[in-house]
Amino acid sequence: MLDVDLLKALSSEKRLLVLEWLRDPVAHFPPQRDGDLVRDGVCALFIADKLGVRQPTCGEHLKLLSRAGLIHGTRIKQWVFYRRDEERIAEAKEMLSGGW
Repeated sequence: MLDVDLLKALSSEKRLLVLEWLRDPVAHFPPQRDGDLVRDGVCALFIADKLGVRQPTCGEHLKLLSRAGLIHGTRIKQWVFYRRDEERIAEAKEMLSGGW
């Protein structure tokens, strides 16, 4: 059976862009004062800015991606930094390619 949260997360071009950018955060985002781009992830503020949306809208996109398990957030000070869950993404690709 298909995972509804996964399908919702992948149904938006903006969320697919976020996943693509987080694949190589150093190439797509500026250095951060707090948190390492690769180890800790990308600050939600940078993601919102690059998407060209306000923070609450970005938060909804990130929440759907998180609910599907495709990304994970880490709180550092008052900010949340996001990075991909490569194992879950591999599982999702397998499931969507008919391997389920």
